[in-house]
Amino acid sequence: MTKNNIKKIDSIITQLTAILEAMTYERVHFENNLGAIHPDYQKSARNLVHYQTFRKYDLRSTQKKLRNLGITRFGNAEAHIKASLLKALKLLYSLKKEEPNALGKSGLSMKNGKRLLNKHTKELLGYRSKGRRVRIMVTLPTQAAFDYEMVYNMVKEGMNCARINCAHDDTYIWENIIRNVRKASKQQSKKVKIAMDLAGPKIRTGAITPGPQVRKFSPERDDIGNIIQPAKIVLVDVLNEDSENDCLPISKQSLDSLEVGEQYNFIDTRNKSRSLKIIELLKDSAIAYCYETSYLATGMVLTTSNNEEKSLIVGELPNVEQALILKENDSLIITKEPHLGVPSTYNEDGNLVEPARVSCQLPKLFDYIKKDDRVLFDDGKIEGRITSVNVDLFEVCITRAKPQGSKLKAEKGMNFPDTQLGIHGLTDKDKIDLQFVAQHADIVNFSFVNSPEDVEELLNELEQLNVINKLSIILKIETRTAFHNLPNILLSAMKVKHVGVMIARGDLAVETGWNSIGKIQEEILSICAAAHIPVVWATQVLENFAKKGIPSRSEITDATNSIKAESVMLNKGPYILEVLKLLNVILSDMESLHEKNETMLPKLQNSN
Repeated sequence: MTKNNIKKIDSIITQLTAILEAMTYERVHFENNLGAIHPDYQKSARNLVHYQTFRKYDLRSTQKKLRNLGITRFGNAEAHIKASLLKALKLLYSLKKEEPNALGKSGLSMKNGKRLLNKHTKELLGYRSKGRRVRIMVTLPTQAAFDYEMVYNMVKEGMNCARINCAHDDTYIWENIIRNVRKASKQQSKKVKIAMDLAGPKIRTGAITPGPQVRKFSPERDDIGNIIQPAKIVLVDVLNEDSENDCLPISKQSLDSLEVGEQYNFIDTRNKSRSLKIIELLKDSAIAYCYETSYLATGMVLTTSNNEEKSLIVGELPNVEQALILKENDSLIITKEPHLGVPSTYNEDGNLVEPARVSCQLPKLFDYIKKDDRVLFDDGKIEGRITSVNVDLFEVCITRAKPQGSKLKAEKGMNFPDTQLGIHGLTDKDKIDLQFVAQHADIVNFSFVNSPEDVEELLNELEQLNVINKLSIILKIETRTAFHNLPNILLSAMKVKHVGVMIARGDLAVETGWNSIGKIQEEILSICAAAHIPVVWATQVLENFAKKGIPSRSEITDATNSIKAESVMLNKGPYILEVLKLLNVILSDMESLHEKNETMLPKLQNSN
């Protein structure tokens, strides 16, 4: 070996030895806090402290040198960082044909680091499905409370964990969903975990003045305007939450009196003469066709030319959901009081008279916002900057929107990436919901955790409910603050036995910027791997497929990347069963090629 090569090896040894000494120093200082850590996580906590120390150094140049020597580059060493460091040092000394000085013990072997993560994952998320390491968590809709067959099929197609969001529905619905999941699990001899999200603070737009009670029906036309398919109108007795947009309510008496072939005439809301024809009678409904675009409103009367005394009266229709149309440079007033939102008003010359207004559902934020802070609406689709702040309102100048204007509706999220909002801990609603979660669920998903103090508050509540180490915890990382505090958040959570992390990529991307989310989710995966804490890969996984029935190419790529986590979360949608089938195949196929971040090398399928 040349002197130059020995010199390079010595420089690497010097740096790695310095890191090893720093690890020892940090661990000694941490030992005083180790008593508070649950016994199952004490080795993991030490490893996390070691990894934090390790990542204080820029090792990119050293990694290249190690690669050239054929020695580990620490690319997948998070779960056993000290052991990997010691092994690299021993190999470096052996290249020099020297015996190293006493380097100390690793405390956690490479094999045991992986075993700990597997153990914690099984305890938190349950048993893996056959041929698939990554568990699948599915958000269940309201329908799951009443449609047992749907829940049964979800379990059959590979759902390992059922997620219920406490931001929606009520205890009656939640209890029915849980009953159906438990029943389906038992019938198929599968153990499906129940996870329930605490809603957390609502930083959302308030209600907007409702639109008219009207419904539009349009036939389908070809490119030159010929009708391909008439507008289908389903006449029903009453509308409910599950009714489609093609339903029109009439009285039960009128529904029973309908006859196939009858034509009903009416004047629509635009004063247009229109008609519909009864095509088919069903048990509790009837099908009618309309051959021209029509707007039907509550209370509208439809008459038949064959019998002037026979008529239909349109029943109660829901209000059309209104939206504020916002363009670049528009002003938007955000109010503290829950007044109904209103669109901008203009005079006859098209000049602005009054900017649009909408309330915010979290009045507390008015204590923290300041001029020039950015505001993002609806997952970042609209961006603005605060131009003035008063006690009861603040004004926003829209800096990014679609050229034709972007729609801002009620109940849309608001993010303040530049503002320290002082939002932490459990809301009053969370504490009430937690009582139900403690009695009925296996896991509580803690929304908007931002600090170790937030974790302590949750643990105190669980202690009072007598479910410490019985109810598992998944920490949802969805803010910039939570990401920066993640190691200390984990160390606080390690006081209990069953802990996980959810990467809530939607909110996190808005908070940290779309250009940063790729790097940030990789950092979260690394930190959690060092702590042997399972990760749930969440938000918008195959969402287009779930809602529209067709996956995009980028969605498939994203789904394959979820192999890096221990679980992947799906949101609800009408095509969720098809999504489950596809994801099950994707994850099973990827299993032979990847084990978390580690690339595996099976024989190529086209090899002889």
